[in-house]
Amino acid sequence: MLPVILLPGLACDANLWHAQLPALAARHWVHVSDAHTRAATLPAMAQCLLDGLPPREPVVLVGSSMGAMLALHVQRLAPERVRAMALLSTSARADTPELVKLRGDAIELFEQGRAAEVLETNAAFAFHPEHAKDDELVRTYIAEILRAGPAQLVAQNRALMAGPDLRPGLPLVRCPVLVACGSHDVVTPLLHSREIAEAIPGARLEVVERAGHLMTWEQPDAVNALLLGWLATLG
Repeated sequence: MLPVILLPGLACDANLWHAQLPALAARHWVHVSDAHTRAATLPAMAQCLLDGLPPREPVVLVGSSMGAMLALHVQRLAPERVRAMALLSTSARADTPELVKLRGDAIELFEQGRAAEVLETNAAFAFHPEHAKDDELVRTYIAEILRAGPAQLVAQNRALMAGPDLRPGLPLVRCPVLVACGSHDVVTPLLHSREIAEAIPGARLEVVERAGHLMTWEQPDAVNALLLGWLATLG
């Protein structure tokens, strides 16, 4: 059984993977990391994750959004500890000045106790247009983020704002890599996934149809099939 570490996205927890956990755990040893909640920067989060890994066997890292960025940092710090990576709904780019400003403005509102207001305004952008009309799904997402609390929302956004451009290191990655993007992801568009896949030798790119940024919720069966099929190729 392969040891598989699931890495949630910004302000998310194990619930992001609720549809994947039983499917993956039937065939592999699976653990959901909370390293993104225990340090102030992406490199420090990566070190937290490494400190908690099994001592000998390399692991498979499966990350979504910020979790996939964290996977890239782990691989950069200790490539010998990473058997393979699945990078979902993510980017290797540093935040643009415009995005830094947007995060900064949001942080001010989080610190004022107005996180729900921010999320209710912007949550629909995380989904494919047809899923954005699903009020229950959108409410579940907002509740997921609010559960993290304002301190984590601030800390994790600041970690992303300070994150480096990871693209120069991508050609040095030597482990098997699956890159996946929702067909309608406007948070981390397909262009970002394509440049990761093209830069990493031998990486595989997959597009999940009728999904936005939250493919694990929007298309759980397709994501499960994609991950299980890929994991089977690792032996």
